[in-house]
Amino acid sequence: MNGKRHFLKSLAALALSASALNAWAADITGAGATFPFPIYAKWAEAYKAASGVGLNYQSIGSSGGIRQIRAKTVTFGATDAPLKGDELDKDGLIQFPAIIGGTVPVINLEGFKPGELRITGTVLADIYLGVIKNWNDPQLVALNPGKNLPNQAITVVHRADGSGTTFNFTDYLSTVSKTWAEKVGKNAAVKWPADTSVGGKGNEGVAANVNRVKGAIGYVEYAYVKKNNMNFLQMQNADGKYVSPDDLTFAAAAAGADWFAVPGMGISMVNAKGATAWPISTASFILMYKEPGDKAASQNALKFFDWAFKNGRKMAEELDYVPLPDALTQQIRQRVWSQIKH
Repeated sequence: MNGKRHFLKSLAALALSASALNAWAADITGAGATFPFPIYAKWAEAYKAASGVGLNYQSIGSSGGIRQIRAKTVTFGATDAPLKGDELDKDGLIQFPAIIGGTVPVINLEGFKPGELRITGTVLADIYLGVIKNWNDPQLVALNPGKNLPNQAITVVHRADGSGTTFNFTDYLSTVSKTWAEKVGKNAAVKWPADTSVGGKGNEGVAANVNRVKGAIGYVEYAYVKKNNMNFLQMQNADGKYVSPDDLTFAAAAAGADWFAVPGMGISMVNAKGATAWPISTASFILMYKEPGDKAASQNALKFFDWAFKNGRKMAEELDYVPLPDALTQQIRQRVWSQIKH
């Protein structure tokens, strides 16, 4: 009898360790953009509670995410700087948007409330070019009549790592400033021309540096503005209207998006038309293999995003991201996920 009981105990222990192993093996791995990290973390927490499957996501920047998926060390890569069609084809990858948000200029300037000060795209470009060096520059004074702007040096804060947020930001500056387009251009990493430039790693690093340095200006995804209680600038959009960042102004920028106009859905939404459109809006993209080495992990990743598309809308809106419309997520399932061989 004792032998039988011992055998049953051993069998139970084995079954328990096997189920623990399966749960561990089922965890999804991803890496890349810091821009969507707050919502991926929120989705992951809720998804684990619902399914028991976890997500291990490394918030290392878009360039890092592209490197990791190409090295096949993660199930999916995440980037705000979408790959072009020929790059996707060469690597055997599919690409689809997962969430929409906005890049926001943030400042550390005493005596002003969030959104109290205004800026245009060309003036923002001139600050990052190092042409405008002081907060009481005549161009800034002209945009903010009646505001007592201080005689204080501007410290420009930017990303130190390869970043989709930088790609989005420099894409916008290139669109609104011919000088920026010619001298610097758009990329995930650029040579920053301003003399007083400070780099920060990730959206987290830029937010921390802006909060630390008096007179600083930087750019971060809006969830980081909210999380760190940061002071942001109102921006003039393509229709000449001044708008503040939130899910409604990001959604307005996305309203006219033709997602399948380019291979890999990698469209640009910067400087979008619309009276209420936020001018530096963007999507964040997911990269996965058409022929994954680990088919089970790939299926688990798609289950996670499928769940997030269906159940994660409210969580996204609470963080002022814009969830993708149901019609678009259905097209992604039919036209993009169908290319993955499981």
